[in-house]
Amino acid sequence: MGEIRNFKSGKSGQSPPQSSPRRLAAIVVGDISGYSRLMEIDEEGTHGRVKRIERGLIEPSIAGHHGRLVKTTGDGFIAIFDSPVEAVRCSIVIQQDMVGRNASLPRHHWIEYRIGVNLGDVIIEADDVYGDGVNIAARLESIADPGQVYISGGIYEQVKYKLVCGYESLGDRKVKNIADPVRVYRVVPDPTAFNRTRKRRENILIFLLSLILLTIASGALWYLLLQPYGKAGDQASAPVFPEMPKRLSSPPPPPPPPAVKQAAPLPQLLPPALPAPPQAAPAPALAPVAKQAASQPQLASPAAPASQPTPAVREPEMKMLRGGSFIMGSNDDVTEKPTHQVAIKPFAISTYPISVREWNECAAAKACAFAATGKDDAPVTNVSWSDARQFVAWLAGATRKAYRLPSEAEWEYAARGGTQTKYWWGDQFQSGMANCKNCTDIAAAEQPVKVGSFRPNPFGLYDMGGGVDQWVEDCWHKNYQGAPSDGSPWVEGDCASHVIRSGSWRNDARYARPTNRDSYDTNVRYPTHGLRVALSP
Repeated sequence: MGEIRNFKSGKSGQSPPQSSPRRLAAIVVGDISGYSRLMEIDEEGTHGRVKRIERGLIEPSIAGHHGRLVKTTGDGFIAIFDSPVEAVRCSIVIQQDMVGRNASLPRHHWIEYRIGVNLGDVIIEADDVYGDGVNIAARLESIADPGQVYISGGIYEQVKYKLVCGYESLGDRKVKNIADPVRVYRVVPDPTAFNRTRKRRENILIFLLSLILLTIASGALWYLLLQPYGKAGDQASAPVFPEMPKRLSSPPPPPPPPAVKQAAPLPQLLPPALPAPPQAAPAPALAPVAKQAASQPQLASPAAPASQPTPAVREPEMKMLRGGSFIMGSNDDVTEKPTHQVAIKPFAISTYPISVREWNECAAAKACAFAATGKDDAPVTNVSWSDARQFVAWLAGATRKAYRLPSEAEWEYAARGGTQTKYWWGDQFQSGMANCKNCTDIAAAEQPVKVGSFRPNPFGLYDMGGGVDQWVEDCWHKNYQGAPSDGSPWVEGDCASHVIRSGSWRNDARYARPTNRDSYDTNVRYPTHGLRVALSP
């Protein structure tokens, strides 16, 4: 990435002005692995690709996560964030997006970033940032594997319970020009995959240890078996072996005469026994036994696994809405403007958010990327927009019905329940109507309460405000300028982020409004995000 001190710890070794502000910040340093090799292969093409990535991914991702891009360095970038959570989340988004961009290219043309994130006290100028905090982030980036995010112990302590990802401790590392060792962690965006890998390693280790112990035990047993018995002075064997010669030296008893006499009549007894099968008496007794034996396979066949039909998929309970026109949006927030009339066609929407039980049917079919945890009747969480699309694709394929995510307009139409008030029950918030922060007597928890715990809206739909954030099909737009008026999803190309609705149990009452809207990165999971499905007639 070049001489680090040229852009991280002061230009040409000069100290920055004393008047520059100093603050605590999360510093992200990124660098392209093998940049010189890529330039040798295709200098102009590589330069153009890097610039497009900076404009289309790096800059918007940093801005979208409330960070500031300090500078780009040709083959890398430096950014600062007020929030360590947003710094790590932005780094994950960049790395996951690059996986998609590289998928269609030959391996030797891949552009892969190494990213280091550190929390430290820095000096900030208009076009640069200085201090050991930046140096440590740069050193973490330099030891990171291509496509990976390495974070310091300070960052880890701030984010370990706040992001849906795993962390692999790499121990304390001694880094250049830093006096004390730095605790390093590798970020694992998919913790289930990391846990599976770790479990596999543990199983291999257990197997090897068992094999070693078995080998040692077998060797010890073999050694004992090869030891000579009955040696002089061996008192343990003395009472046994002296008796054996006496028994062996005794002459065997002569065979009894009757045995020889009985051997001759045997051939004479067989012929009379041959006609026994044709006798009438045994035949009736054998017939029922044969019938019963023949019937056994017929009785057992229904229980055979091969004859069982494939279990039917448990479809979500749906409510059919006849459609109509309504005024979408509000003047409560700039993202909800301008209000506009939308015509909705008839469609069905699930009565409840998708539950853990319903999600895990998809996971059991190997169609969804992870198995959800928690109570079966609680709404599923930690779902990215891409995960939600996987679920509806599986459900549509398994049932041969047109399941999909609802459009943003359909979701708001259903959430309003035919009303135009601030909440579906009126303009004033009422306690106990939604699962949101400080909205009920239910204590805060790591997971929302079970689906259907609160009153339904006038359309008979539950949890259309609070509970879990719910993905819709639409790409994120900062307001409704140019939005469709026919209720269709507002999409174009590959969206970096999509719309979420409803608010969650961790948000306050403002988020439970039917008009409230927010966005999140397309491929990133978050603990409060779930989904609800729609069905075209």
